[in-house]
Amino acid sequence: MMQRKIYLIYSLLSMLWMAVGLPQAVARSWQEASADVSGRVVDVDTGEPLLGATVMLKGSTSGTVTDYEGNFKINVTEEGAVLVVSYIGYVKQEVPVGGRSTIEVSLVLDMEALDEVVVIGYGSVKKSDATGALAVIDSKEFNQGAINTPQELIAGKTAGVTVTSNSGAPGNTSTIRIRGGSSLSASNDPLIIIDDVPMDNTGVGGSANILSSINPNDIASFNVLKDASATAIYGSRAANGVIIITTKRGEKGFKVAYNFTGSLYTAPNKLEVYSGDEYRELINDLYGGEPNITGLLGTANTDWQDEIFDNAFGQDHSVSVSGAGDHLKYRVSVGYNNTDGILETYNFERTTVAVGLDPTFFDGKLKMQLNVKGMLNNNNFADQGAIANAIAYDPTQPVYDGNTRWRGYTTWTTGGINGTSINLAPANPVAQLALTDNTSEVKRSLGNFKINYELLEGLRANLNLGYDYTKSEGHNNVKDSTQWVYTPTVAGGRINPYEDERRNEVLDFYLNYDKGIESIDSKFDLMGGYSWSHFKREDHSSTSDEAKQAFSQERQFASEYYLVSFFGRVNYSLKSKYHLTLTLRNDNSSRISPDERAGWFPAAAFSWNIIDESFLKSSKLVSDLKLRLGYGETGQQDINTGNDYPYLATYTISDDASRYAFGSNYYNTLRPDGYDKNIKWETTTTYNIGVDFGLIGNRVSGSVDVFLKRSDDLLSTVDVPVGTNFSSRILTNVGSMENKGIEVNLNWVAIDSKDWNWKLNYNVYYNHNELTKLNLNDDPDYFIEVGAIGGSTDGYIQAQNLGHAINSFRTYEQVYDQTGHPIEDSFVDQNNDGIINSSDLVINHSPAPQVSMGFNSWLKYKQFDLSINARAQLDNYVYNGVAASSNYNTLYNSMEYLRNMSTQADKTKYMNATNSRFSDYYVEDASFFKIDNINLSYSLPDAFSGLANLRFSAGVQNVLVVTKYNGLDPEISGGLDNNFYPRTRVFVLGVRAEF
Repeated sequence: MMQRKIYLIYSLLSMLWMAVGLPQAVARSWQEASADVSGRVVDVDTGEPLLGATVMLKGSTSGTVTDYEGNFKINVTEEGAVLVVSYIGYVKQEVPVGGRSTIEVSLVLDMEALDEVVVIGYGSVKKSDATGALAVIDSKEFNQGAINTPQELIAGKTAGVTVTSNSGAPGNTSTIRIRGGSSLSASNDPLIIIDDVPMDNTGVGGSANILSSINPNDIASFNVLKDASATAIYGSRAANGVIIITTKRGEKGFKVAYNFTGSLYTAPNKLEVYSGDEYRELINDLYGGEPNITGLLGTANTDWQDEIFDNAFGQDHSVSVSGAGDHLKYRVSVGYNNTDGILETYNFERTTVAVGLDPTFFDGKLKMQLNVKGMLNNNNFADQGAIANAIAYDPTQPVYDGNTRWRGYTTWTTGGINGTSINLAPANPVAQLALTDNTSEVKRSLGNFKINYELLEGLRANLNLGYDYTKSEGHNNVKDSTQWVYTPTVAGGRINPYEDERRNEVLDFYLNYDKGIESIDSKFDLMGGYSWSHFKREDHSSTSDEAKQAFSQERQFASEYYLVSFFGRVNYSLKSKYHLTLTLRNDNSSRISPDERAGWFPAAAFSWNIIDESFLKSSKLVSDLKLRLGYGETGQQDINTGNDYPYLATYTISDDASRYAFGSNYYNTLRPDGYDKNIKWETTTTYNIGVDFGLIGNRVSGSVDVFLKRSDDLLSTVDVPVGTNFSSRILTNVGSMENKGIEVNLNWVAIDSKDWNWKLNYNVYYNHNELTKLNLNDDPDYFIEVGAIGGSTDGYIQAQNLGHAINSFRTYEQVYDQTGHPIEDSFVDQNNDGIINSSDLVINHSPAPQVSMGFNSWLKYKQFDLSINARAQLDNYVYNGVAASSNYNTLYNSMEYLRNMSTQADKTKYMNATNSRFSDYYVEDASFFKIDNINLSYSLPDAFSGLANLRFSAGVQNVLVVTKYNGLDPEISGGLDNNFYPRTRVFVLGVRAEF
């Protein structure tokens, strides 16, 4: 009964499509002399009928689909007619009619599709044999448009992975989270591996993005390993998941490809602040009887946001040459990107070169792979502090006021326009951009050489030698006679050069033994190996005034650490239906104290291909079904404090103002710092249950995963008893947290015919995060303040506390009047002691979404393609810091300057507020729905008499945002909205040519 209901629904959808897509062909069929051809489509091996197979008349738009018994009927009007029969998961077949009235078509399984290989740690496996929770996103599914960095390619593509761009600046980084964060103080970023070379997650000075060295056009796929049964092979670096990036390789046939993307960047909206006229009216209304205040007003109407933001253009070019001979596959590419930011003077420029060679020797027994990537990146970061000052600067003032002391730019001063600057007043944002030289040059090379040699039948040895070298040079200089730079000397400008160098090397050696035993219908795949990694960094910076007469303390820093590992994995398959994976890794990091240095990370996973059982073999409904069970432990060694050896005692040398006198001589002192000599790994344990399924010949497919992720021994800076250490607070292992949730991925091939193809994807992810331990004595009232905000005594709006999500907001509960208007500095007295103080702060709401969703559509008609990508997040909260800092009582400062603000101040009209910034009134529900990309393309195959394949495209990015949030953008990484670089709306034109 269920099967017939599904068939009825499917038939109705198919008839609807036939009515919409083929009206002309249907009309003709009533008018022309014709013959009906009927038939049946079956599986060649089982003879089972195939429901929903597409039968098209070649060279026309006439077609039909098979019914529940695999039967079809189609009208044939021409001699020599050929039927084109296709079905998901099977090889397409062309069948000449040849005057027949009845035809039976037997389709063969597409073994290439069934044997899709996915990359896992130190090897690969058929997707059907995979036991862990993983996702594969290939280049056909990537987000399209103006893509500057690789992270943008996969936003919204799979459940459990959230990608949040940290700003709208070109080339900027994104925050990636896989199944939520796993740490309090250490890194929550996933391990990223590019062509077998693991990345160091720490940033490089002068580079905004650790992945900016990779040209997105060179990437073939992302393999996302989510649960610990899949990631444990990477041990101490895999607590936050693993992303394996594989770049494109050479293929058979010589090919030259050229890609061009041209982009127009615009600001879709701007923050509503008071105009010059509105501001004059407001100041006169509030301070009309105080001429010392109203006298500060000017006569201009300056829109400072318009002065610093403008439409910007970007261009991206990529050329590649690829091919393959009998013993060598090769691909060489060159890329160039030059993109201006909508913030004046901002620019991102990148040149990349990538070489990939895959030679084979001795009849394939020896396989090699060479990858070399190079990048030259030039940045002009501008002074992004101008964004906040464009909101705060008095709109009644002009950009220039004719002064001679402050380079002609209007500046807040005392004693006239050439007087002494008021250093704490807002800076002229136009001057900030024009007089700041914040540029860098980054050179990076990443590569590896890999050897795979067959020692004996089934036994292969693998050696991988990789490196990642980066060197950056830059400066953040400001001209003198500028008000906003007052250290080391007032109005002396700034010279701030810096250098940063990173050298990371990796050596992996492992053996693979693959053996099938027919007598017991089993297959073994054994792997064991050794890994050595070295990470070194050096940086140097100094600061002086522009005249180089006054210097602040020079910084020189160098550090390195090592990671030595042993690992092994056993894959066992029984009857190609039952699969067991056992993994073990031993890591030894120099970052961890010797007594705790050895970390052991086991994992086990089991999968059952239920579809291969006899009771499902003949199912017309279920075409794929697999159960997965997984368990594993992973670690965390990215401590994120800047100190690679937190278990060692360190001493800080005093500055010259803090020397100790012995007689007539003064000596610098050494101050011992607090430390924990027993510091150890953070450990995350994951349990996963998953089901992969396919229905109606995989027209409908997907997966469901339920997981529990427990993190223990989390590093956190906590209070310690007086006298037990050299500091009252130390970094130590004290915390525990849980992430538990569910992931659903659904795919639907709605239409699959000769001219029409429509694929849909929906993914949804729910995650509940909770801290279960925070300090040494399990005090439930203990909390750690995080989330610093400016303009207050305490300065923190978030906290870590037991029973709550990490980084939850800690605020006063606002009291409202009868009309629902917030009462100024009136909050709920939570403990009823008659006093409103920090004891009345309440922890509630998290910046991380409880639910994340992705929507993806690919519609193809003949040579046209239309792709639409959208995302949604629910139950994520944001602290609207822009609104919180917009109160009437801060319009005028007693230092004699005025300050503009968001018009959201009209909602509260606070005049005397002192603690309003800590009100939950400003913690807003920032749930949203976004259409990220709409892209339309037209393909012209065999252009120029078959010499080229052309593809033209046009698209829009950041198309639509639906939200109740009152700020500029609801998608704020970390949940603190304090005037960030706005995300842009981008209009894109593209051309791709293959020769």
